[in-house]
Amino acid sequence: MVRANGAVSLRELARVVQTSEVTVRRDVRALEAEGLLDRRHGGAVLPGGFTRESGFPQKSLSATAEKTAIADLAAGLVEEGEAVVVGAGTTTQELARRLARVPGLTVVTNSLLVAQALAHANRVEVVMTGGTLRGSNYALVGSGAEQSLQGLRVSRAFLSGSGLTAERGLSTSNMLSASVDRALVQAAAEVVVLADHTKLGTDTMFQTVPTDVITRLVTDDPPAHDDRAATELQALADQGVQIAVAGAEAPAGGAARHEVPLPGQRRTRGGLRSAPGALAPEVLPERGAAARVADLRRR
Repeated sequence: MVRANGAVSLRELARVVQTSEVTVRRDVRALEAEGLLDRRHGGAVLPGGFTRESGFPQKSLSATAEKTAIADLAAGLVEEGEAVVVGAGTTTQELARRLARVPGLTVVTNSLLVAQALAHANRVEVVMTGGTLRGSNYALVGSGAEQSLQGLRVSRAFLSGSGLTAERGLSTSNMLSASVDRALVQAAAEVVVLADHTKLGTDTMFQTVPTDVITRLVTDDPPAHDDRAATELQALADQGVQIAVAGAEAPAGGAARHEVPLPGQRRTRGGLRSAPGALAPEVLPERGAAARVADLRRR
């Protein structure tokens, strides 16, 4: 599976081989010792630094439950009558299927898969970029795509990618895809990144969105043993990224949602609120990474 997909989560491996994550983790350690793969943040990747890009068939079968939960949560950010841009990817394709129910929405995209998901939505207007078709992910790229985005302004951009770190932000393995994603970002007032936990801490060749440009990250709840993914989430939060975590096992009525408190915020029944005296650090000291992550998991 790792050879086919380039990367795979321990959760997905355990599901496929029908055993526990503890057993899979032990086997992955043995394979890493033989140089056959590298362990990464709750999963495994092909050995040798930067991960390569997988094709659409492989991506569509990876972390499917997590992508569904992320899409459910991200769709709640979009309001009636809004204009947004949606980039290419299997997670954004899942989001598009849910956006078909938002009346008066305008979606600008360079993804044929996103456009197809919205093709029969009577109340949604779809605007396609120009460009050259990149068959591996059914996306339009190149100067034609970038030029068609000039002068555009929308409220939000929803983007996915191959990897996400607090140090470099969102990245991808293809130069043309990265260039179009940067153009999509320039058109938006806010940037929302959709990335499941297997991408946290993964770095790929071309940076698309630096961390300080990312407004919000929508992700899934990493496995309890995945301390590195939790640390990456904390590092992103410390840099001002708002983090919404969707549970892969959604309760009736929608996906579970958690948010990591940022400095100067506290939990209430209605969600995260600015705490009294938030501007005075001595009144509300910032919580450490371990405490925040433990609180997130308890919820």
